[in-house]
Amino acid sequence: MALLERVTTLVRANLNDLIDKAEDPEKMLKQVILDMQNQFMQVKTQVAIALADQHLLEKKQHETEGKVAEWERKAELAVDKREDDLARAALERAVGYRDLAAGFQEQVADQKVQVDTLKSALHKLQQKLEEAQSKIDLLLARQRRSRAVAHASDAHAAMRSEDKAAAFDRMSNKVARSEAVSVAKVELLGENVEDRLAKLEREDQIEQLLAQIKTRKGLPA
Repeated sequence: MALLERVTTLVRANLNDLIDKAEDPEKMLKQVILDMQNQFMQVKTQVAIALADQHLLEKKQHETEGKVAEWERKAELAVDKREDDLARAALERAVGYRDLAAGFQEQVADQKVQVDTLKSALHKLQQKLEEAQSKIDLLLARQRRSRAVAHASDAHAAMRSEDKAAAFDRMSNKVARSEAVSVAKVELLGENVEDRLAKLEREDQIEQLLAQIKTRKGLPA
């Protein structure tokens, strides 16, 4: 079966060798996974069809075996009725169905072998697919680390440039000055708030003294 041959080729593929030989390992592995997924779905479909055929053959076998038993009962009935010719005719039908049932039995056995073969191929292909997916995950992680290291190296080299260093110093001085101005503003704001609170306290004290005087003189507040 051509499908099983393609599946066998994929299953036997050494992913490590493929990665080492590929110019673009990530692209290659993605294509391998796509091929495996396609073959996996095809084999899965074939397994379902083969199982359906097996069940159909088993059903036909049971029905045929039932016909054998039915015609044997009719032959016995004919014998009981002293109808030997009818008995012979019934037995002839029974023998025909018996041969047919034997043929179905053989087909069922062959079909079971095919189903087992397809199931085994499906299981192996699933394992290989999972292996390939793990490989590509590892490969992507390695590439991300490689890019991160490269970016870090570029950034470090850029930071070592005199122009960049000078610009960094100017920016640091600017930030420091801005922070100092902000602190000063906060301090001034704090003093202004304290003055305002002190003024309110004095006004409140004056109002209390005024109220006490009016109370002593019996005047309305």
